[in-house]
Amino acid sequence: MLQIGPTMVTAGQKLVHHQARIDLLQLEQSRLAAELEAGEEWDRDGFNSPYDWIRINCHLPGNVAGNYLTVGAHLPQLGQSVEAVLKGEIGYAHLAVMARTADAVGAAFDENQLLPLAREHSAGKFHYKCLHYRHSLDAKAYAAEENEQVENRRLHLSTVQDGSLLINGVLDPAGGAAVRTALEPLARKSGEHDDRVLDQRYADALVELASGGKPANIQVTATIETLKGLAGAAGAEMEFSLPISSAAVQRMACDCSVTRVLLSQESVTIDVGRSKRVISGPARKALMARDGHCRWPGCERPASWCDGHHVVHWIDGGGTDLDNLVLLCRMVHEGGWQLIKTESGQTITIAPSSPFMGKSPP
Repeated sequence: MLQIGPTMVTAGQKLVHHQARIDLLQLEQSRLAAELEAGEEWDRDGFNSPYDWIRINCHLPGNVAGNYLTVGAHLPQLGQSVEAVLKGEIGYAHLAVMARTADAVGAAFDENQLLPLAREHSAGKFHYKCLHYRHSLDAKAYAAEENEQVENRRLHLSTVQDGSLLINGVLDPAGGAAVRTALEPLARKSGEHDDRVLDQRYADALVELASGGKPANIQVTATIETLKGLAGAAGAEMEFSLPISSAAVQRMACDCSVTRVLLSQESVTIDVGRSKRVISGPARKALMARDGHCRWPGCERPASWCDGHHVVHWIDGGGTDLDNLVLLCRMVHEGGWQLIKTESGQTITIAPSSPFMGKSPP
């Protein structure tokens, strides 16, 4: 808490007080924006529009500049709402939503129907109420806007220099809701041990959704030396990816449908293997039933988040029988960890710094 004079003022109280002052300043900014738009200053200064003039000279993002202009243009229709801002009953954010609604519905706008809702709800919830109001006035115009959003949908995929995939796009409300509905259940935390941030959980959920809950079907082109992880070997190649390491190939091959294309050192194709499920459906179900969750010591992530891993990798001659499989959620191949299963079924890990590194687990 902060002390001002003889009274104690909390940080929260100061935030509310300062925001009320900011709301009044934004209200004045809107009035000045309307004055600027009606004049010639922005044109004399060589700008394409008052919007650009405000955005550049006031160092503002476009949505804020747009709010100033929209509110300023509709101030004559918003007398009661402006008075409510002055009294602290609603915020400038409510006024901006009100002005954009007036802009959308034109002459049918009725401030009296919306102001009680603005007083009752937060600015975000008030926005939803205004959308219902717009639909009630002109359902066809509302549908036309939705159709325009559908036409403007896009999804851009690009691979950056390190091989990561950048995803950028816009979905219409219905499409976005479908994606969110599918992602949200998959992006929930699995328990107290789940230390992933929300964005990471969304990323994992998108990959899981894209694979349909099944391991990916991949084609890997590599030399035998790469598959064996021998020193001096080049990386492997995979569609839609930059060259990948032998460790990545070994990890993916544990529980993926793999079509292998083996090359000699002279890049001559010496073998093309048919795509097959390294760990088949029945074997995976049995593995999930046996292990129940990630068997990494101390980890309890559920089986649906895990992959089947070979204790002795199949590249090194390990079989795909249940005794040689373990359910893991960690990328033990890239991390350099090794696994040992005791006769009792306990999984023991060997850290990369262990002197046993480089040897096959017993």
